[in-house]
Amino acid sequence: MLHLRKLATMDLLGQLFGVSAVIICRANQEICLLLEAHGPRVGASTARFRTPADITTFLASDLPL
Repeated sequence: MLHLRKLATMDLLGQLFGVSAVIICRANQEICLLLEAHGPRVGASTARFRTPADITTFLASDLPL
């Protein structure tokens, strides 16, 4: 969901979850198929994160997604 909302790159998600970007890509594909079949449309967010430090800074600022 973080990638679908364009909050984080697959590389960043891989860093956060301790897996490769390839694993994140595969999970993303599976989630997309499930959402297309059963879920709501996922809109993009205005926030963008490129590093774990970006997330920490954002969370400390109390800004809405």
